[in-house]
Amino acid sequence: MRCRPYVLGGVLAVVASVALAVQPDEVLDDPALEARARDISAGLRCLVCQNESIDESNASLAKDLRLLVRERLVAGDTDAEVVAFIVDRYGEFVLLKPTTGGWNWLLWASGPGLFVIALGMGVVYIRRRGQVPAGGEAGLSEEEQKRLDELLKD
Repeated sequence: MRCRPYVLGGVLAVVASVALAVQPDEVLDDPALEARARDISAGLRCLVCQNESIDESNASLAKDLRLLVRERLVAGDTDAEVVAFIVDRYGEFVLLKPTTGGWNWLLWASGPGLFVIALGMGVVYIRRRGQVPAGGEAGLSEEEQKRLDELLKD
């Protein structure tokens, strides 16, 4: 029960840091455009933090990207055009969920492909292991048995 205040404080700190990422001066007056901007920002990676969206990050580059997204929306771009503009400028790494087109299909398929290969190798290993005769069934030769008897007498 003593750790409850610490857990509550940690949760509040995380919520406050996420809530403070988008500054009040960045928020658009039009709620529909702001909702679109938040949706787009949630799918773009912060290039400084690399594991947060620009909507969650407090980095100055993330702020610049959030402002750029809002500028493009105010200029009349569609969501796809805004994302394409950002990707053209910063590369596909800026997407939190990369596309599956182009050479990326190889990366997406490599995980399941390697799993299937490993599963097949495991099945082959288990089947071959069951077919190999055990080495201890032949027993000892006469010479080995005599030597063992001599050693046990001592």
